[in-house]
Amino acid sequence: MQKTYMAKKEDAGVTFRREWYVVDATGVPLGRLASKIATILQGKHKPTYTPHFDVGDYVIVVNAEKVKLTGKKLDQKLYYRHTGYIGHLYSMPYRKLIARRPELPIKLAVRRMLPKNKLGRRMLRKLKVYAGPDHPHQAQRPTSISL
Repeated sequence: MQKTYMAKKEDAGVTFRREWYVVDATGVPLGRLASKIATILQGKHKPTYTPHFDVGDYVIVVNAEKVKLTGKKLDQKLYYRHTGYIGHLYSMPYRKLIARRPELPIKLAVRRMLPKNKLGRRMLRKLKVYAGPDHPHQAQRPTSISL
């Protein structure tokens, strides 16, 4: 009889290894990109996946400014932030946000697809997003994947 595998802290270096992946966001819809990245960060693509333990891999996203949105979302999609004071809810359209901080929409989309707890915040630290085609993680020898 086979037993279900559950990862433990002691197995961290032995049973599973963290890989590094590079994803090019050029022309890929934002939601599809974010869901694939969230799957890799959680480790759901591995047979050693355990819901209560971080077994995911690192993801480097390049060309974040060239991510695609469908329909009229470029002008109609709004990002909100609140200062904590009454009446201080600010909104910014996607077009303006991508001009100011091109990596933020991808980071927010992925963050909202991860668990809302300490584990999710730990997983999000393994996401590296860059606006242009260059990244400083060549030493990790990342594998390029296409979505």
